[in-house]
Amino acid sequence: MDELARKSLDEFKRSEKFPVIIVLENIRSMHNVGSVFRTADAFLIEAIYICGYTARPPRKEIDKTALGATETVNWKYFSCANDAVKELRENDYNIFAIEQVDKSISLEKFEKLNPNKVALIFGNEVSGVESETISLSDGCIEIPQFGMKHSLNISVAAGIVLWEIVRTRII
Repeated sequence: MDELARKSLDEFKRSEKFPVIIVLENIRSMHNVGSVFRTADAFLIEAIYICGYTARPPRKEIDKTALGATETVNWKYFSCANDAVKELRENDYNIFAIEQVDKSISLEKFEKLNPNKVALIFGNEVSGVESETISLSDGCIEIPQFGMKHSLNISVAAGIVLWEIVRTRII
């Protein structure tokens, strides 16, 4: 572990975080929730907002994939995503749903728009981000896909989007 130069819990808590908040709206799978926590830890993301019926820690199903990240990543629960969006607006976040819609921004083009404080909304595994939540967003970001399915597991999508957002801030 020393060779990997991993932070201790105290070092992690004191580290400056990227001003990115992940919003999880009605995620069914606790394994997906845990995976997003783990990814948020890996990229020093500011926080996760858990909304609707998305499960929240502590849950063994979340911990199985989070591997301790529920102890490092700040999180907050909201009964609905609208309340989370309201708080984000009050704190000057730019809000983008990760969704395939008309006029969505392709992820590789978002780099040019990458605002300082950004919130990224990830929706239900089957139905996606709710249309009402999309209407409250500043726009939508879409991950380019070339196969037949044109959909990704939410934890995979979160990893791709978060890396791209963070990568553009460190280079």
